[in-house]
Amino acid sequence: MIVKGNIVDIQNKRIFKGEVVVEKGKISTIREVNHTEENYILPGFVDAHIHIESSMLVPSEFAKIAVVHGTVATVSDPHEIANVLGVKGVDFMVENGKKVPLKFNFGAPSCVPATSFESAGAVINADDIEKMMKNPDIKYLAEMMNYPGVLFNDEEVLAKIKHAKNNNKPVDGHAPGLRGDDVTKYIVAGISTDHECFSYEEGLEKLQKGMQIIIREGSAAKNFEALIDLLPEHFENMMFCSDDKHPDDLLLGHINQLCERAVAKGMDVFKVLQVACVNPVKHYNLEVGLLQKGDDADFIIVEDLQQFKVLETYINGELVAKNGKSFVKHVDFEVLNNFNTNKKKKVDFRVASSAEKIRVIEALDGELVTNNIEAKSLVVDGNLVSNTATDVLKMTVVNRYKKEKPAIAFIKNFGIKEGAIASSVGHDSHNIIAVGVSDEAICKAVNLIIENKGGVCAVNSSEEKIVPLPVAGIMSDKPAQEIGKSYAKLDKIAKQMGSKLRAPYMSLSFMALLVIPSLKLSDKGLFDGNSFQFTSLEIQ
Repeated sequence: MIVKGNIVDIQNKRIFKGEVVVEKGKISTIREVNHTEENYILPGFVDAHIHIESSMLVPSEFAKIAVVHGTVATVSDPHEIANVLGVKGVDFMVENGKKVPLKFNFGAPSCVPATSFESAGAVINADDIEKMMKNPDIKYLAEMMNYPGVLFNDEEVLAKIKHAKNNNKPVDGHAPGLRGDDVTKYIVAGISTDHECFSYEEGLEKLQKGMQIIIREGSAAKNFEALIDLLPEHFENMMFCSDDKHPDDLLLGHINQLCERAVAKGMDVFKVLQVACVNPVKHYNLEVGLLQKGDDADFIIVEDLQQFKVLETYINGELVAKNGKSFVKHVDFEVLNNFNTNKKKKVDFRVASSAEKIRVIEALDGELVTNNIEAKSLVVDGNLVSNTATDVLKMTVVNRYKKEKPAIAFIKNFGIKEGAIASSVGHDSHNIIAVGVSDEAICKAVNLIIENKGGVCAVNSSEEKIVPLPVAGIMSDKPAQEIGKSYAKLDKIAKQMGSKLRAPYMSLSFMALLVIPSLKLSDKGLFDGNSFQFTSLEIQ
């Protein structure tokens, strides 16, 4: 096979008319030849950190859409399914991913459960990590979210890092806001990346101390604008990622969108493409071609180097997408699940109180971090209730693994004026999480999730809609186009109910993520992420 075009040589920062000769899935020759083709040939894009589960698609269905956008590989953390099903869940992701051309590179989840302050469906300990690190299918130790464990020399945490080092596999970081001596100690422990920086200054300090910084632009957390000005000077030590990408967003684009935005800011295209294509391959030692002689034939053809419209995607020399059409085929798979809780009653969401003030989670649009604020309470018949006038709404996290009393808190900025929304995608343990205007609406939404053994839903006076997620309660068994459209409709309903958030369900899913400050809710109670301990709802 011979492919002609303007060849983008990132390493030597040159573009020349030429052709790529592919034999048996490898690039046998790249040569300069004159021709009339105007398109550009470049290495495929790599998402340097993503939870495939957040797309609500299994890997084989994710691949169908990603290749259309020029993505040839991912660095994937199966942390979400691991918190539900343990090593069995990781094995499912690896095996399903192997059945399609896209090159998934899975890590061993380092924090299952993420903390001891929540109920998960499984545990992955240091002995499990040792076994996983010896598996050639496991490429790295996934994000070490337990940075307090690193700083305070937790033996279990350090043992996991040691097993990665012993097998010459990188260790991913997760340390939002960590600065000064603390971040120095974190890096010295062997942690090499961070995708959680939310300010230029934080990213710069970590780069200067030797970290690789990954610019994240997902469906909820968006740090591109805060960090992109670091790229011109530090492009050799930066990567792009989506982290969490919901299905409707994935249908629109992937890493190609970040390249377009960076170039539109006037940044050198070679530097941008090194970040998008080259650096992840080198940092994680991926078996992904970089458009060099002898490499795997993993490359894309784009219309131009401004908008990066992808015309063709090749993986191991196979044409996997052309002009927006994917050639990745459907594969059958076993549906795994772990839903063992009982249906709830309205009274289960009642909070008896006479407190005049309560502690409230303030959600921030486009951020995983929250604020810890105070608000006047609204008490009706001795029960703390939602106040739609001040947008302080009742929220719950319900243990999905066994019968337990729901945990209750209050949250601001969801903006819902009627009904409730709920999801069994609740990072990191994936218990059921819901926000609503009344106990009755919250109860209906939670029970709809339980009846379907997972999903995202909205209930109001006129309708009850759910997108079922039967695979571990976090992924669909349906094709990407179908789940993407269904999710987009549900997102629209949530916004019609009053939510002003750009991605209300994605934002909701992070309100139980205890390792991100300042205030979150687990199934065990309200949690202060700064002091790393439970705190009270009522303010005396």
